[in-house]
Formats: sequence, C-alpha cells, structure tokens
Amino acid sequence: MTTTIYHANDAIPEHFATRLLTWFEQYGRHDLPWQFHHRQTADIYAVWLSEIMLQQTQVATVLGYFERFLEQFPTVQALAAAQWQQIAPLWAGLGYYARVRNLHAGAKQVVQFIKEHGDFPQSVEQWQEVKGVGRSTAGAIVAMGVRGFGVICDGNVKRVLTRHRKIAGDINKSTTDKKLWQLAEALTPKQDSGKYAQAMMDLGATICTRTKPKCQLCPISADCLAYATDSQLDYPVKTKPKPKPHRHSIVLRLSFQSQVLWLHRQNGGGIWDGLWCLPLLHLPYQADEPLSDNFANYAMQAWHEQSGLDGGMLGEIVDMPDCPPSRIIRHTLTHFHWHLYRLDVHIDAEKFRQINQMLDAMGLQYQWLVGDKLAKPAAMVKLLHQAS
Repeated sequence: MTTTIYHANDAIPEHFATRLLTWFEQYGRHDLPWQFHHRQTADIYAVWLSEIMLQQTQVATVLGYFERFLEQFPTVQALAAAQWQQIAPLWAGLGYYARVRNLHAGAKQVVQFIKEHGDFPQSVEQWQEVKGVGRSTAGAIVAMGVRGFGVICDGNVKRVLTRHRKIAGDINKSTTDKKLWQLAEALTPKQDSGKYAQAMMDLGATICTRTKPKCQLCPISADCLAYATDSQLDYPVKTKPKPKPHRHSIVLRLSFQSQVLWLHRQNGGGIWDGLWCLPLLHLPYQADEPLSDNFANYAMQAWHEQSGLDGGMLGEIVDMPDCPPSRIIRHTLTHFHWHLYRLDVHIDAEKFRQINQMLDAMGLQYQWLVGDKLAKPAAMVKLLHQAS
C-alpha cells in the first residue's frame, strides 16, 4: 500500500475549504438547534452543551436531550447553580455520565470567569482550562460559538483527512496526531472557521462515513488519494484497543403486589450517581461468557457475602430465589462490558415491612412504584423491557 505522510510545508489541496463550504451551503444540515451560522449571534453555552452531548452520541439521540436540558437550564448560570440530583435525570439514558459531571463543574468555572472578565472565555486556550473541554471541543466552541478562529480535529475530521491525504500513521500515536492537527489548521479558513467546522462535521457524519463512504457525492473526492486508489476503508489507521474486562451483576426486581422497589443511587460519583436503579449484587466472576450452569453458585455467594441494596443485608430478609435469571443483557461502558442478570423476587407483606424498615434505618432514598417514570440508566430500561 502506497502511503503519504503530511508535513507542515506540504502543499495544501487547492480550494479545499471553498469546495467544502459550497457543498455545505447546498447539502449540509442547517436546522439543528445548536447551529448559529445562519444567525446574527450565537449562543456560546448552547454550542458548548451540544459539543459535549455529541461526543460518542448520534445527532438523532441528542436532539431530545438537548432541548429538554436547555429548557430546564437555559443559561450557564442556571446550570452552575443546580444540584446534581436535578441534573442527572436529564442525562439519564444518554450514557457517558462523566460528560455531564464535567459539564456541571465546567459551568461553575465559566460563571466565575464571567464574573471576573465580563464574558465567556474567548480563546481556545481559555476554553481548554474548563473541565471536560479538550482541544477539539475548545476549537469548536470558539469557531461556532465565540466566532473566532478555531480548529477542530475530532474523529470525523481525522477520518476525512487521513483518507484525503492517505496518512498511514496510527492516529492514536502522538506523532500522527500532531501532523493531523497541523493539516487541520492549515486547511481551516481564518474568516469562516465556524461554518467550515460544521461543514467538516457534516462531511464526516454523512458522506465520509466509517464503513460506507459516499465518495461520488463528496465535494473533495477529486483529489482524495484514498478514493483514487480505492483504499478508503484502509483509513484511518489505528491500533486495536485492549480488550475491555467483563463484570457480572444481578439486578433485582423486588416486587410487592404490583409495586417495584427503586433505589436512588448516591455513591459519590459512580457511573449512575443521581439516577434511580434496581438493587444490584455484583458477582465474583469476570469471564466474557455469560453464566449458565454455575449461575446459582455465584449468585448464592454474592447473596450471602455482599451487602445488598447498596448496603443493606438483603440476605437476612429475602431468600435467594431458586430460579435462573429471567432476562440477561450485555451493557458496554467506557472501560468494561457489564453482564446484567435480572432476577424477579416477589415478597409478602411481612418482608415488605422489614425491607422498608431496613432502608429507613440506612437513610436510603427509595420508592415502591407501579410503572417506570423515574430517570433511570439505559441499561435498566433495556433490562426491564427486553423480552424474556
């Protein structure tokens, strides 16, 4: 495979930005609620919020969350003043909860910055000081929100550039990353970097896609080196990540008559902190295969050795059910695969009373509910609604 590596003094493809912007005007997306290129002023806070929500998440998924979040917290000041318990439900199901924790912390930083300087941060460097804002996100905020010169080089952009120039270096390596940033900056127009950033995002999301690029519709395909050699899918080059570890947990659906027990998780920054969850018991098993014949043994061990209900001794009140899990899902998180086994446990009035006494003594926030209108993680929703 013939490859090239970009150097800072290499010739820039002719009219690259012009072709891209012309295409964007006719074919790009112009009606997303966080787009302000067609308006006189931009909402910096809304641009920032959208950039955080769109990390690792599709536009179609983000739209509803974005509108609900802005309705509840229309300004950065409103977000900074909110309690975490008010914020978490609005992110429930969107995943990657570190994003919203950082956003909340960042909002407090930005409010303090505004008090001291009279306005939002104006430079890429200032935005990179904000919690959860990396170099590309900072560039996007400055370009599309502040309307200064900002450069983006996220996953979509790297895919476009590595294909266009046949850049063969591993994009996870610092040397290749540096070269891609040099190229991205050289290609970005000084006067219209916000619209250019949106055009690059659209090109990567809708045309130069990961597995089925629509090269015949691409405005920059005429001098795309990968397209010329039919090697688009060879780029970008990146090493395979290390396999994620596996964890296994029982999810207890404790029910009394038609009511189901939900616990409000307040575990100081855990992945589902601030959300409502069914009780969990973690199993001493780490293989990637689901448990089958040995499930009962592992479950019994967890039942008697762990404190269930996030701290209460459930095993002293409820007998371990003598049945296999009714539903199983595998939920992939940033750092591990989580195998969740749902067990349905029905209790009588006496055990209902004992569990409530235990939860009250522990000071846990809980509800017995009919229905499922609480703010809960996507994994809980999936586990509850998956067919048996």
